[in-house]
Amino acid sequence: MHNEQLKSISFELASEIIDICEVLDNKGKKVIANQLLKAGTSIGANIRESIYAESKNDFIHKISIARKEASECSYWLELILKKNIMSISDKVFDLLDHIQRIITILLKSSRS
Repeated sequence: MHNEQLKSISFELASEIIDICEVLDNKGKKVIANQLLKAGTSIGANIRESIYAESKNDFIHKISIARKEASECSYWLELILKKNIMSISDKVFDLLDHIQRIITILLKSSRS
């Protein structure tokens, strides 16, 4: 159950992150857009890799990377809010909540 849920919500997050990065890019915030894009799309990629892990250690490693990327993604979104870079702060708050849900599930997954 965790696998399908994680796949779904991390894919949705990546899609939303891509949209925000396009807005950032158009505002001339290319560095932030690139960093956020890498972190935000890497979460789901590592979750997908964890599903086909070769061992328990490999699984834990992939989940740990996904958690680190989620933390980095949160950092960039928080910076966007702090600097008031975008006028869609409600969307950013929603994404931060989304990321927190992913981190919670990842923590549970790495312990099972």
